[in-house]
Order: sequence, then structure tokens, then C-alpha cells
Amino acid sequence: MSLRSALRAQTADCHAAVDALFCSFNLSRTQDYKAFLRAHAQVVPSVEHALEEAGIARLLPNWSERRRAHLLAADIRELGDRLPAPLPQPALHCEAAVWGAAYVLEGSKLGGALLAKAVPDHLPSSYLTPQGPKGAMRLFMDRLDASKVDDPGAAVTAARNVFDLFLKAGQLTLETVP
Repeated sequence: MSLRSALRAQTADCHAAVDALFCSFNLSRTQDYKAFLRAHAQVVPSVEHALEEAGIARLLPNWSERRRAHLLAADIRELGDRLPAPLPQPALHCEAAVWGAAYVLEGSKLGGALLAKAVPDHLPSSYLTPQGPKGAMRLFMDRLDASKVDDPGAAVTAARNVFDLFLKAGQLTLETVP
């Protein structure tokens, strides 16, 4: 089984829970959209930083073009909102864990593109509609499939941990939406 297949199969429950939670934000309402972005801002910068410290640039040479924390921060500032304190970054002690965490962030771009359709045109949405490198998702999946990790379980654990961070941030933030 490829690492991609293992990640997909063994994180499907987490993925479904995160999708269900974030679909409960009404992105056509400015307050909900701000909350949605704040929830993501608690996670994305921390995970990106952890990935960088763990050497993601060795695995994905175009990593700098894939980063989205700056887009997220720009959208939040444009909405006149504040950046929240980030959640603690996940521990990524091996290459497998790096792939697992990256799998969640890269996959969130696909979900973001779907969610962006619900955001009114007058609101900033550069985070949900990044203009990354052409063919970036395919390249990521090709590299993920070609990876020769020793411990796929570490990749799954890291991915589940990142999904859990999104769940925690989303749940806490959703409670504050009027």
C-alpha cells in the first residue's frame, strides 16, 4: 500500500470530522468567515513552522511557494481582525511524520477551493484560493507516492495530530461565533 493510500484510509475519520466541523461555518456571513480564518490561523502557521524545522524543503523544493500562513494573515488583517495565538506546533521527528503533516496541509487546499465558492466576492479569499505552482498537487502526490518511509505509522500519527489541531481550533472558535 502506498503512503498516500495508507494516509487516506487511516485518516478518513479525522478528515470527515474536520470537513463536517468547518462546513458548519457559514462563510457567506462575515463573522463566521472571520472565525473560520482565525481557527485556521491557530493551526497553519504552527504546522508550516514545524514542517520547515523538520526539513520539508528537502522533500518539496518548491515549499516556499506552497506556504499559506502569510495569505491567511493578510486576509485576516484585511478583514480588520486580529491574528489569534497559534496552537503548539506538532512534533515531527522523522521524514514519515513530515509527509503526514504535509499531506493534511496540502489536502486542505482542495477543500479550501471548494469552500471559497461560499465566500462573497467582496471578502478577501487569498488563503482559500492560493495561486501556487502549476501542478503543485500532482507533484506533491507523486513525491508522496515515491517516498520510501520506514514507518508509515508515523506519517499516519502526524496526519491525525494535525487533523486534531484543526478540530480543536475549529471547535473552540465556533463556540465564539454569535
